[in-house]
Amino acid sequence: MTRSTTSSTYFSTTTTTSHKSNNSGRNPVKIAAKTVADAFVSCFTPPEPKSSITSFGDSDSFKAPSVASDGGREKRRNSGSGRGRSIYGSENNLTHTKEAGSVKFTMEDIYKATKNFSQSLKIGQGDFGIVYKGRLEDGTVVAIKRSKKTIHDKHSGAEFQSEVRTLEKIEHLNLVKLYGYLEHGEERILVVEYVPNGTLREHLDSVNGNVLDFASRLDIGIDVGHAITYLHMYTDHPIIHRDIKSSNILLTKNLRAKVADFGFARLAADTESGATHVSTQIKGTAGYLDPEYLSTYQLTEKSDVYSFGVLLVELVTGRRPIEPKKEIKERITARWAMKNFTNGDAIFTLDPRLERSAANSLAMEKIYELALQCLAPHRHNRPTMRKCAEILCSIRKDYRELAG
Repeated sequence: MTRSTTSSTYFSTTTTTSHKSNNSGRNPVKIAAKTVADAFVSCFTPPEPKSSITSFGDSDSFKAPSVASDGGREKRRNSGSGRGRSIYGSENNLTHTKEAGSVKFTMEDIYKATKNFSQSLKIGQGDFGIVYKGRLEDGTVVAIKRSKKTIHDKHSGAEFQSEVRTLEKIEHLNLVKLYGYLEHGEERILVVEYVPNGTLREHLDSVNGNVLDFASRLDIGIDVGHAITYLHMYTDHPIIHRDIKSSNILLTKNLRAKVADFGFARLAADTESGATHVSTQIKGTAGYLDPEYLSTYQLTEKSDVYSFGVLLVELVTGRRPIEPKKEIKERITARWAMKNFTNGDAIFTLDPRLERSAANSLAMEKIYELALQCLAPHRHNRPTMRKCAEILCSIRKDYRELAG
């Protein structure tokens, strides 16, 4: 992967501006213990509106059992005995009543569901292949991801298997769920939850004509924070997504976020054996990549934290991480936003389509304070995803009180 000199400039700039911020008199985001406890419990058990769940197909035959966790990373392997105790394992956060990925499909099932891969049902396309909207025999609406083997695709085959293995292990309200998969001849098929309202990036671009308001953006950030925290802390073995970005975040009709596309996902280092990172080739998307991972090839959960910091800036500004048509000083959005923030000019980076209200301005400042921590050049200086989610919950609480 080509490394941009512009990105390198940003990494060094972040170091400088972080110091500057500490000396500017700006108070960092601080959360009192009681506030954390109150906000944390309410924030981490968000009920999914019934209408949103049924829109994907609410058939009992396509649900998996709720999986409870004990809430501590060191106890994750004994999570079955802790039913109901974990904020991530609570039944409010899970939507299955049957083991995910357990449905066995045939090509006949897939042809019927997609009307022989009708172009009228095509809803997306990328390097991974084509995505179709489909309907199973019981009426469940699904997304069917189709790719084909070729003699040159050992790499894509590994990504398909990685996505299957990851999706089979997870179940959370804010993660796209797997119904099943199929390998048949040249065909590779993933049958996953259909999320009907497009991607976060499309909404930030106002593709549907509507502007995503600040409150919705904050809720989406929290949903994504929940999802990544679950991957890092509450699965049997920590999972690093490696491609957190706005185009991989799908939205329901009620604007609830669901993280998708696990083709680059990797199991994290086995900390019980003393490992601190996974050494692996660079995977991800330009503009979201952790600079330490880029320079050392050492992957940790903090690489997802860095990408999440970029996403927070994206939510506030509405801009893409890299804007090649902007003047040079604004092309790397996170660098531009953090520089303005530390100079006391954050308001000039707020998406111009959003109201410059007291509530929006205060929340923006606090979100940028968190983003600055996430974007630290060295992973040891970044917060955990759980801490990020806690802080965002506190920000939302203050935002709602001020907005009335």
